[in-house]
Amino acid sequence: MDAGASIRQEIEASIRCKQQVLEQLVGAIETAARWIEEALRAGRKLLLFGNGGSAADAQHLAGELVGRFLQERQGLPAIALTTDTSVITAVSNDYGYEQVFARQIEALGRAGDVALAISTSGNSPNLLAGIRQAKSQQLRVIGLLGRDGGAAAREVDLALCVAGDNSPRIQESQIMIGHILCRLTEDFLLEEAAP
Repeated sequence: MDAGASIRQEIEASIRCKQQVLEQLVGAIETAARWIEEALRAGRKLLLFGNGGSAADAQHLAGELVGRFLQERQGLPAIALTTDTSVITAVSNDYGYEQVFARQIEALGRAGDVALAISTSGNSPNLLAGIRQAKSQQLRVIGLLGRDGGAAAREVDLALCVAGDNSPRIQESQIMIGHILCRLTEDFLLEEAAP
């Protein structure tokens, strides 16, 4: 095995995936950032959720917003619905794992909030149940999705679909988009606050 060639192939595949994002998703990413900024400015919050690596991305992005991404500012209300093991296990035990996000959105979501559903397939039953619950409560729902977005792409208000069939490359582009959303959200909020 030529490790150097394998490394180059992986990096080149990641670049191609990101090039597709550059060519197809710039406007949609800006729209998503504006929706998040508008909600936060109005005293609403961002709820993030996903499974596996997407759960990790939800937590990562919530941490960037509650803490700080690049600029000093007030903490922003972003909640990853993937972190409270007591809630997750109680809901899973009492209602089934399919309801693990929907039940939390029912409890925490309010009209005007934004939900960010993260998935490489867009077909997980618990993700779809969360999207449906968010929409029923009048949250704006953004899907940070992979491939063709799956069933989720047809249910969210705004689908950011990273094309391709390689989950690691999709996830790399999704966290890049997440970082861009954090950056733009900070920029928009601080721009408006400037005298």
